[in-house]
Amino acid sequence: MSTWYDQAIIYQIYPKSFQDSDGDGIGDLNGIRQRIPYLQDLGINAVWLNPVFVSPQVDNGYDVANYYAIDERMGTMADMQALIHELHEAGIRIILDFVLNHTSDQHPWFQDASRNVKSIYRDYY
Repeated sequence: MSTWYDQAIIYQIYPKSFQDSDGDGIGDLNGIRQRIPYLQDLGINAVWLNPVFVSPQVDNGYDVANYYAIDERMGTMADMQALIHELHEAGIRIILDFVLNHTSDQHPWFQDASRNVKSIYRDYY
């Protein structure tokens, strides 16, 4: 039985350097939205979106400080929802690069583990 990803043509996007929609020199989610026609012209059917979550950017966004929020330099949760909706409308799936094997030293779990030897997160680090 074939699944959608067996036939996927995936285009990887590093948001910070893909398309800047507001002139601040940093690519963002709205910039990606602006380029959906370009993505369609490429004939892709999936986008692999590199890190977009809150991060101190020590590790290019892979050092996530908050998995529940979009990095404000790249947009808002509403921008993310609009991007997902517009990609789906264009027939393009979205895959998030969701790093779970480590966090930033600014993540609440790390902060708790570093301050409290009895922290339930201590063994995570």
